[in-house]
Amino acid sequence: MVGRCRRIFGQKKIGHGGTLDPDATGVLLVGLGRATRLLRFLGPLPKSYVAEVVLGAATSTLDDSGEVLATYDMSGVDLDDVQAAATAFVGDIDQIPPMVSAVSVGGRRLHELARAGIEVERAARPVTVHRFEVHPASEPGVFRIEVDCSSGTYVRTLAADLGTALGGGAHLRRLRRIAVGRFTEDVAVPLDDLGPDHVLPPAAAVGHLPAVAADAAMAEAVSYGKVLDVDWPGDGPWAVLDGAGALLAVYERTADGRTKPSVVVAPAVPSGGSPPT
Repeated sequence: MVGRCRRIFGQKKIGHGGTLDPDATGVLLVGLGRATRLLRFLGPLPKSYVAEVVLGAATSTLDDSGEVLATYDMSGVDLDDVQAAATAFVGDIDQIPPMVSAVSVGGRRLHELARAGIEVERAARPVTVHRFEVHPASEPGVFRIEVDCSSGTYVRTLAADLGTALGGGAHLRRLRRIAVGRFTEDVAVPLDDLGPDHVLPPAAAVGHLPAVAADAAMAEAVSYGKVLDVDWPGDGPWAVLDGAGALLAVYERTADGRTKPSVVVAPAVPSGGSPPT
């Protein structure tokens, strides 16, 4: 995906705002050039997914790409049972990352260890599931789910844990990410259709942050990355915009109460002048 975007946009510096599982589809945020430094503010955004949970089979990857490790007779489990069990996973919960995840343990990615046939202990991590809805699907023992969750939540783990809670096992299939924060698949562009006309301005990447309008003097200081002695409301970070609404920088508060730049997007502005072209 990143390689394709690099060729499409002719950019060497490119990054993404959160990986998708190899078999998953859906929304992936991509940063280009100087804007790649803004991706750190996109990673923590909540995510929304749709998928299917298949009851009766647990797999090595927790999804349908893995080897079936165990099977269960769960023919007596109905929609009401699954919906009731799903409620236990709504709210703040602890999740053990799957072995096929990108989490690092001992300096190595879990998926690298998994490919080498190595399984290690993983510490549970706190995540938040805001919504976990279960609906019927077209096959017996299969249920469609809709999940709104915090960054770092593994939907395949939700599926496997749901199967365990129902007295058997389950795995995930047809995972699709439909939103990252306010970026939904309704405004996403298919990779085959992607082109330079679809690039959003840097300000769009931090539209969820509180905004501060800079006058000419502040814009000059910000363009040079100066630490500011200001008292902006809230805890930050803040998106600093010029008079036209273009992003100049993102600032954060320091321990001593001052406000420093974490990312400067605008080129330096000579005193009394305009940004170089």
